[in-house]
Amino acid sequence: MESVNRFDRIVAILVQLQSKRVVKAQELADRFQISLRTVYRDIRSLETAGVPIVSEAGVGYSIMEGYRLPPVMFTQEEAASFVAAQKLMQNFTDKTLGKHYETAMYKIKSVLRGKEKDWVESLEKHIRFFPTQEIFNPNVANAMEIILSSIAEQQQIFLKYTSIQIDHAVDRVIEPVGIFNENNFWYVLAYCHLRKDYRQFRTDRIQAIKRTEIPFEKKHSSLEELRSKDARTKLKVKIIVDKTIAKFLGNKKNYGLIDKKSVAKGIEMTFLVDDLDNGFARWYLMYGDFAQILEPPELKERMRYLLNKQLNQLKNSTD
Repeated sequence: MESVNRFDRIVAILVQLQSKRVVKAQELADRFQISLRTVYRDIRSLETAGVPIVSEAGVGYSIMEGYRLPPVMFTQEEAASFVAAQKLMQNFTDKTLGKHYETAMYKIKSVLRGKEKDWVESLEKHIRFFPTQEIFNPNVANAMEIILSSIAEQQQIFLKYTSIQIDHAVDRVIEPVGIFNENNFWYVLAYCHLRKDYRQFRTDRIQAIKRTEIPFEKKHSSLEELRSKDARTKLKVKIIVDKTIAKFLGNKKNYGLIDKKSVAKGIEMTFLVDDLDNGFARWYLMYGDFAQILEPPELKERMRYLLNKQLNQLKNSTD
C-alpha cells in the first residue's frame, strides 16, 4: 500500500512542479505532510525517471524550460470542482475574467474521457449561483483582469472612483497590493497616491480603470500583513444580542466580527470596524430592537442621531 501511496505522491509532486516556476522543498513537505528527507528522495526518483529537474540550494526546484508532458487527466471529482468554480467565476468576477475562465474550462474538458465529459455536462445544468448584489460595475468589464495584471507586473493603475461621501468620480492612481472578498463585495487594497496611504477600494464603485506602464514607487508588505496592521487601527465595538437573533449574525467575517461569547443577557459580540457612521451603524439598525450597545459611546450617539432623523421623517410624512 505504501508503494501505491508513494507513486501517487510522486505524480502529484510532478504536477506541482509544473504548476509553478519554482517550488520549495518545504512547500512539498507541508502539502504532503512528509519529511524533507522524503521530499529529496521523491525528487531523485523523478530525476531517475528522466524528468529534468533543476535544483538550487536555498531557492527550490524547477523543471527545465521547454520540457512538456502530455495533458494531465482529471478525476470526475476534480472535474466537478472545476464546474462549480466556473459558475462562481461567471457570477462573482467581472465579465472579462469570467470569459477567460470559460475558455480555460474548454481546454480542461478537452482532456476528459468520454464518460467524464458526459458527467460534467450533466452537472453544469444543475449548478447556479445568484449574487445578492452587483459586485462589479457592469460598465467596467475588465476591472479584475487589470488589477491582477497590475499586481503581477508591479505597475500602477488609474481609477475613476466614487465613494459614499462623494457622488462624483475622483481620479486615483494606485499601486494594488491584493484583492479580497468581504461581506459579499470584492475589495482592492492598494497604496493611493492621492491620499499618500493605503486604502481599500470596492470594485463596484470603480467607474473607469486604465493600465499604465509606470512601475510601483514603493515596496509593499503582503496583503495579510497590511490587513493585520489595518485591524489594529480599527474601532472596537461590543454589543449584546438576544439569543433568538444571534444565530443570524454569527458569520465570523460579517462587519468585522472577531469574537462572541454567551453571557447572562444573551450573546456578547465584539467587532473591529472601519466606519461607524455609514457602515456598522446602519447595519445595526436592522437588529437594534434585539440588541444593546456596550461600547463605544460614539456608536450610541450615532444611533440616536439616525433614529431621531428617521422619527422626524416619519412625523413629516404624516403631517
